[in-house]
Amino acid sequence: MTETMEILASILIVEDDPKQLKLYARALRGYRLTCVSTGTAALKALAEMKPDLIILDNILDAGERGVEFLPRLKSVAAHVPIIVISGTLKIQEQLAALQGPRSAHFTLDKPVDLDELDRTVEIALTECGFGETVAALQSLERAEKIEASEPDRRFTERLARQYEMIKRLRGAAARPNISELARDFNVARKTIIRDLQDLIQRGQLPGEIYPEWNQETANEE
Repeated sequence: MTETMEILASILIVEDDPKQLKLYARALRGYRLTCVSTGTAALKALAEMKPDLIILDNILDAGERGVEFLPRLKSVAAHVPIIVISGTLKIQEQLAALQGPRSAHFTLDKPVDLDELDRTVEIALTECGFGETVAALQSLERAEKIEASEPDRRFTERLARQYEMIKRLRGAAARPNISELARDFNVARKTIIRDLQDLIQRGQLPGEIYPEWNQETANEE
């Protein structure tokens, strides 16, 4: 496919301050942004989409506190990294937000340093979340000495391939070339199509990059 389009990582911003939202809009122009003002609204948004990253303010509308929503947000989007931003959290509270099974990946103080925010967002998108999940599965396979022919190994290889596809397609100037991807990953075209279907269905890529994503692939060679 040669039609051009921009494939951007998606960020869910949970923030009630209009000035802060304007700041994020300027600083994060290279991403698809969805903004809500409460943790409750964030949970509703996650029922419809799975962003690549969540930026979570602590003091929100309706008297809600972002850190109190951390466990609930992670329970529905465990693979999505979270950056907590606050000007009110003490050091011990920041450490608590970073500890445990349903914790944030990073905390940043207000006023936010935009260069630090940019670096943190880049690290979160490239090294955390889905990438961590793949790395953990690969580590478990090595520990269990799972053979390449086993179904569990094939599942991990599929996730690893999809993770690499996401990184390649973000920022691309054209729609994905199915044949080229199949050659590069040494798999059949139908495998790449199914990977794209998985990624689009999970909300990790926008459906418009491959409009045929919801069609059958049984006849693909």
